[in-house]
Amino acid sequence: MMNEQVQTADVDIAPPGPFREFWAYFSENRGALIGFGFILAMLLAALFADLLTPHSPFEQYRDAILTPPAWQEGGRWSFPLGTDEVGRDILTRLLHGGRLSLFIGMMVVSLALLIGTLIGLVAGYAKGLTDTLIMRAMDIIMALPSLLLALAIVTILGPGLINASIAIAITYLPHYVRITRASVIAEGSKDYVTASRVSGAGIWRLMFITILPNCMAPLIVQASLGFSNAILDAAALGFIGLGAQPPSPEWGSMLSNALEFIQRAWWVVTFPGLMILLTVLAFNLMGDGLRDALDPKMKR
Repeated sequence: MMNEQVQTADVDIAPPGPFREFWAYFSENRGALIGFGFILAMLLAALFADLLTPHSPFEQYRDAILTPPAWQEGGRWSFPLGTDEVGRDILTRLLHGGRLSLFIGMMVVSLALLIGTLIGLVAGYAKGLTDTLIMRAMDIIMALPSLLLALAIVTILGPGLINASIAIAITYLPHYVRITRASVIAEGSKDYVTASRVSGAGIWRLMFITILPNCMAPLIVQASLGFSNAILDAAALGFIGLGAQPPSPEWGSMLSNALEFIQRAWWVVTFPGLMILLTVLAFNLMGDGLRDALDPKMKR
């Protein structure tokens, strides 16, 4: 009987697993849950866009040019959000544009996170002249306005979705480099790193196995916030014609093509702009929730 009580007590006081603890703190932030829900819904809609709408994002209906949304006079339920200046279904283009936006965000964040983490790891571990040279180079990049720097890089590489993503990733490098370097310096002086070094661990093991995993929490938060910035900057480049090229259903290029019709067809501008707004807001809200869940100072 006594053994059963002891076992029951052990079960009651057992600490929660890492994922359960993370979700407990993350779910306390309602804004983060709303943002996560919207991102999940957008991801599913983008993946199954071909099943959700019967139209092609490139198909033009010449008899339905600038058709208003279905709830307005003259609208059609076959085009719930109306059509654009050449008769393409706006809802279909918005859903397929979600694929491009997610692709841009994933590519930019992946490139900036991978390269920036490696550079920051080297700078924080090597220190000395190597650290100084790397950080001065990052300071130069940060001294330039990010959008203007991206414009210059795209002008050199040429307009296009891939080139725009590479340009945006370069402008985001300093953020990941600085965060990684600061984390590596802070972790490098701790006892577990010293113990690993004394036990004979080599440089590569210390950098990638011992130190790097303990620096990932702030990088994950920065990546979630950088996702929204990447979508916004890609839309800005698409708006001025240096990002995704027509007829790609990218939200920024949709806004650019619809400018001359803003006075008589509000829907061709409103819905792409609203999607950009909601997506950026959702990623920012989710990033705040990740910061609260992963920051040790916020935990009780």
